[in-house]
Amino acid sequence: MIPVLLLALALGVPTQDTGRFEIVLAGGRVMDPESGLDAVRHVGLARGRIAAISTTPLTGDVIIDVSGLVVAPGFIDLHAHAQNMESNRYQAMDGVTTALELEGGAWPVAEYYERRRGDALIHFGASVSHGEIRRKVLDRAGSNYESADASELSEMETMLAAGLDDGGIGIGYSLQYYPGASREEIYRMFRVGASRSVTNFIHFRYAGKTEPGSSVEAAHEMIANATALPASVHIVHIGSSGLAQTPLILNMIEGAQRAGVDITTEVYPYTAASTGIQAAIFDEGWRERFEADYDAIEWVVTGERLTEQTFAQYREQGGMVIAHVIPESAVDHAVAHPLVMIASDGVPFVEGRAHPRGQGTFARILGRYVRERGILTLMEALRKMSLMPARRLEDSVPAFRLKGRLRQGADADIVVFDPDTVLDRATFEEPAQFSTGIRHLTVGGTLVVRDGAIVDGVAPGMGIKRPKTVKD
Repeated sequence: MIPVLLLALALGVPTQDTGRFEIVLAGGRVMDPESGLDAVRHVGLARGRIAAISTTPLTGDVIIDVSGLVVAPGFIDLHAHAQNMESNRYQAMDGVTTALELEGGAWPVAEYYERRRGDALIHFGASVSHGEIRRKVLDRAGSNYESADASELSEMETMLAAGLDDGGIGIGYSLQYYPGASREEIYRMFRVGASRSVTNFIHFRYAGKTEPGSSVEAAHEMIANATALPASVHIVHIGSSGLAQTPLILNMIEGAQRAGVDITTEVYPYTAASTGIQAAIFDEGWRERFEADYDAIEWVVTGERLTEQTFAQYREQGGMVIAHVIPESAVDHAVAHPLVMIASDGVPFVEGRAHPRGQGTFARILGRYVRERGILTLMEALRKMSLMPARRLEDSVPAFRLKGRLRQGADADIVVFDPDTVLDRATFEEPAQFSTGIRHLTVGGTLVVRDGAIVDGVAPGMGIKRPKTVKD
C-alpha cells in the first residue's frame, strides 16, 4: 500500500504534513531545464520549497494567475560584484534569485556573510579571495607586482584553507590584477582548492593576442593546472578575457572537457568590459593588447570617451571605466556555445552610473538573444542561467542541488516572465533602469517581485555556504 503522504505528493495535493500551499502559480508555461518539462502546470509553494507541480488546479493562501507567462527556475548569477540591497533590486527585476561573488571573492569570509545577514533581497555567497589574502600577507606598496616568498606562500595557503572552513564557495582569483603572482603561487593555491574539492574561479592572467602574454597562453596555464593536480577550474567572462581569441579558447575548453578536465566558463552579453583605470590591465602596452585606442575607454561617472590626456589624468586619480573592446562576434559565439553559462559580472553604481550588465544581463539574453535574434532557444537560455550554474557548484556546495530546477522538493526560487516582452532597459547612457517583463519572482518561497514591481519590506535572501565536511 502506498503511504498517504507519498501518494498525496505524487498527485500534487497538500496534506496535513505539508500544510496548505502558501502560494500557487496557476496555469503558467512551466519550463524545467533538468527534466525538459515544457507544459502548462500549476505550481504550489510551501515552506520555502516547491510542494507540487500539478496538471490540475491547486488551492492556496495566495493564487497568482500566470497564464501566458513562463515559469522557470530563478537565475543563478555566478559573477556578481555588486553585493548590496540596491543592486539586489535590479538583479531581482532581471530574474536573479541567487547572486554570488566568486571571481573577486571575499575576505574575511565569515565577516562577509555576517554583514549581509538579514539585509538581502536575494540569496548570496562568495568564494575565498586570493587577491585580498595576497594583499594582506604581502602588505607593502607595489606588492601587486612582487612575487611572494616561501613563507608568504605558506601563510596564504593557511588563510585560504581557513576561508573555506568559514564557508567560502571555492577560491576566487583576479590574476590580471596581480602581475607579481607567480605560476608556482597559483599552482599552490589550486592545490589547496583541490584538497578541499572546490572550484577555482579565474580571471585570466592575460587578455589579448600579443605574445607572450596572450589569452591563449593564459588558457594554457589554467588547463595545465587543472590537469596536473587535478583541480576544478571555472574561467570567468570569457568574452572580455578571450577577446578575438574566444572561439579558439572555447575549442580548447571543449577538448579539455572531453579529456576529463573539470573546466567550465561563462560570458556576459555585452561588447564592453568594466574595471578600475589604475588596474594593471591598463599598464603600458594595453592598446596593443586590446587592439583599441583611448577613445574606446569610457569614464563611468561622466560617460565621456577618453583621450591620451584624460586617460593619464584619470589613471593618476583612479576610478571606474568601461572598455569598449570586445568583438561582437566573440560574444555571439560564446553565448551560443553549449558549454558556456551566462553570468553578469555586475559592478556597484558609482554616482548612479555603472556598466549595464549588472542590471540587464539575463533579460537581455531572453529578449535579444532568444526572441529577437534566435541565437538560443528559450530552454537553452534557461539552462545556461539556472541549471548549469547549479550543477557547477552542487558537488562542493550541496545547497545547489535544490536550485536551478523546477521539481517537487526543490527550493522555491522561481522567476515568472513574459516571453513576448522581457527585455533589458539598462544602457551605457542610462544604466539605472529595471529590466521589463519579469512579472513575479520568489526567493525561498517569498515574493520579492509581484506584478512587475519590487515588494517592499522583505529580505528573504540567505547566505549560501560550503559546508565543512569530515574529509576537511
